[in-house]
Amino acid sequence: MSDYYGKLGVEKSASDEVIKKAYRKLALQYHPDRNKGDAKAEEKFKEISEAYAVLSDKDKRKQYDTFGSSGFHQKYSTDDIFRGADFNSVFSEFGMGGFENIFGSMFGGGAHARGGRAQQGPKKGQDIEYTIQIGFEEAYRGSQRQVDFQLSDGSRQSMRVKIPPGIREGGKLRVPGKGAASPNGGPHGDLYVMVQVSPHPEFTREGDDVYGALALRISEAVLGASKEVSTLEGEKKVKVPAGVKPGTKIRLKGLGFPHLGSEARGDFYVVVGLLIPTELTPEQEEAFRQLESLGI
Repeated sequence: MSDYYGKLGVEKSASDEVIKKAYRKLALQYHPDRNKGDAKAEEKFKEISEAYAVLSDKDKRKQYDTFGSSGFHQKYSTDDIFRGADFNSVFSEFGMGGFENIFGSMFGGGAHARGGRAQQGPKKGQDIEYTIQIGFEEAYRGSQRQVDFQLSDGSRQSMRVKIPPGIREGGKLRVPGKGAASPNGGPHGDLYVMVQVSPHPEFTREGDDVYGALALRISEAVLGASKEVSTLEGEKKVKVPAGVKPGTKIRLKGLGFPHLGSEARGDFYVVVGLLIPTELTPEQEEAFRQLESLGI
């Protein structure tokens, strides 16, 4: 996975100016004009340029910080990463090869950036989008799905796509090289599998937290109780404190969705509600009248 901050040697809290300064220093060191024929330097230049393209863009940096490397790369292709990136303000200070020459040969013309688009090299094939519907628990645990689709040239593609645990509604899975063929000998486009998640009959999801309901009898809410509740990991026992109010959330730590690209997890919240009887036996009605007379 890509650690963009590590590649530039900056802290996660680094300012835009610190990030630009770090990239400028590294780009000068690994610039292709200074490292003719050095494959390792070229690869390093690619890596730091990708890191700068993300971290110098406010929206992309926010997405990267929020979802981590794995989640970010499910949403952004190489074209997406470089689209709108401002390299000319950096390279103009070098007096070396400009953006078009450098990135045209290294990225095959796939990078869009302010100051022009590199046109050199064969054109990448068209990307393909394919939508799948998965269940709530599939999104929780992860799974594999068979994907079958037809390209514009009439050829059919069939493959199994891995769905990572914790994927969200609207998540995008990138399968490199499985899109349409290039019109002039370049690389194939990519396949983007768009994920829709079906609702659950009992639970709702907010971020990576899961919410379920617990309906208590009035006596249980007043006196407290020990209850079994359903979660995505089976039945769990919760202790309800005496005098609990409707709407109270009881937290079960670590029983929510996995965070994409991380071992951390969200939490499961049991939301307390009350069972209000609509029909009472004579004994129950009498009991409530006695409570009423006692001011309860």
